[in-house]
Amino acid sequence: MANVTLYKQDGAEAGTVELNDAIWAIEPNDNVVFDAVVMQRASLRQGTSKVKNRHEVSGGGRKPWRQKGTGRARQGSIRSPQWRGGGIVFGPHPRSYSYTINKKVRRLAIKSVLSQKVLDNALVVVDGLNFDAPKTKDFAASLAALKVNEKALVVLEAGNDNAALAARNLPNVKVIPADGVNVLDVVNYNKLILTQAALQKVEEVLA
Repeated sequence: MANVTLYKQDGAEAGTVELNDAIWAIEPNDNVVFDAVVMQRASLRQGTSKVKNRHEVSGGGRKPWRQKGTGRARQGSIRSPQWRGGGIVFGPHPRSYSYTINKKVRRLAIKSVLSQKVLDNALVVVDGLNFDAPKTKDFAASLAALKVNEKALVVLEAGNDNAALAARNLPNVKVIPADGVNVLDVVNYNKLILTQAALQKVEEVLA
């Protein structure tokens, strides 16, 4: 099994931690990662775009001119689609863009992006991120001690509220729970930081 350095909150090394090769050392599959990212991005779409068709546009109840004898094309309403201010044909209406992919494909995708972080030396494992109070400057100091100056995704164990609150004002940091690790977030951030407890939870879920 692969080993990575285990760090303390102050940046000092605290030994090594063993990773599960079935999760962190597979050959990344770019195709399933692409499918998973597209699926997640589609699910995030609001789907609230809306236009009015000819029945919803106000006005146009009277026939603009008589059917025959004017020399002009026949018209039934000034709110027909060919008129300015008329209804829209085949326009967007509220809908859900979300869809699902197979469970095995989702699992392979998340394992692929996690393994890619290991290959890119972008994985940081910390024995714990514990703060007496939810202070942003304390969390920023820990990141500086860990030499993390890039966009960072921090995965915390359940119940670590002080760390989650301390990080929420940092512009390039996102905190998620261990059971909320997903492909889109891992791909979007340069560094992946896990506490040791969160690492065990991730491996428990994905093993």
